[in-house]
Amino acid sequence: MEALRAVQILNPSGEITMPRPDHPRVLCVANQKGGVGKTTTTVNLAVALALHGNRVLVVDLDPQGNASTGLNVPHHAGVPDVYDCLIDNVPLSEVAQAVEGIPNLFCVPATIDLAGAEIELVSVVARESRLARAIAAHPEKFDYVFIDCPPSLGLLTVNALCAAQEVLIPIQCEYYALEGLNQLINNINLVRQHLNPTLDVSTILLTMYDRRTRLADAVEQDVRNHFGTKVLNAVIPRNVRVSEAPSYGQSVMTYDPGSRGATSYFEAALEIAMRGVSTGGTA
Repeated sequence: MEALRAVQILNPSGEITMPRPDHPRVLCVANQKGGVGKTTTTVNLAVALALHGNRVLVVDLDPQGNASTGLNVPHHAGVPDVYDCLIDNVPLSEVAQAVEGIPNLFCVPATIDLAGAEIELVSVVARESRLARAIAAHPEKFDYVFIDCPPSLGLLTVNALCAAQEVLIPIQCEYYALEGLNQLINNINLVRQHLNPTLDVSTILLTMYDRRTRLADAVEQDVRNHFGTKVLNAVIPRNVRVSEAPSYGQSVMTYDPGSRGATSYFEAALEIAMRGVSTGGTA
C-alpha cells in the first residue's frame, strides 16, 4: 500500500494530473501565530500540485527563508531575492529560480535582507501593492502562486494579502490555535475594505492533528462549526517525516512519499485543485 501511495504521489509517468484552474490562483498562506505549519503547507502543496501537471510559483516572504530551504533553493546573502522586487523594482522573473528535480515549480527566495524591508517599505510609494504588481508583471502565467507569509501582521503580510485573491489559513489543532484567529480575520477584512475587495478566506487547513488526544477532536469540531465548508476534509497529522524533510532540503512529497504526512498533503492539494475548478477559480 505504501509503495502504491508513493507512486501515486511522485507520479513518475506524469499520468495522474490534478485539474488546472482556468485562471491563475494566487493564494496567501497566512497566520500570525508562529509554528502552525505555514511554510510546511506552502512547500508541500506547491510540490504536490507541480508533480501533477500544474505550473506553480512559491514566493517566500518570510525573512527566515524557510520555504526556500524546504525547496533547496539558495537564499544566502547576495542571492537576488524578493526584497529586490519589493524595494528596487527588479522583475520577479529575474529572481525566480527553478526548483531542482521538480518540473513546473519555481521559487522566489527570501534572504536576510528582507528583515529590513518592513521598515524600508514605510516610505515607499504604493507600498501595499508592490508584490501584487510584481506578480502581475511576470511574463509567464502560473496556475498557482503560493505566498508564504511571515508570522506577523506587518507590511510584508499586507503586501501578500493585497497580491492574493485567496487566503489559506493553516490552523494547528491546539487550544491556543483559535485565539489569534480573530485578529487575523479582522486584518483580512480591513485589507478587503480598503485595498483588495476581491480577497476571500477560501481555505482552512487543519495541521498537526494528533488523533490520540481529545483536544485535537474538539478543536477540529470548533473550526468546522465556525468555518463550515471552507475547512478541507483532508487533515494533516503530526508526522515525524513532515518535520524531518526540510533538514534534507526536501518536501515530504519527495522525502518519504509513502508516509501519512505526504498522503495527507496530496489529498489536501487535490481538494484545493478540485474546488478551484468546480467554482470557477476560487474555492
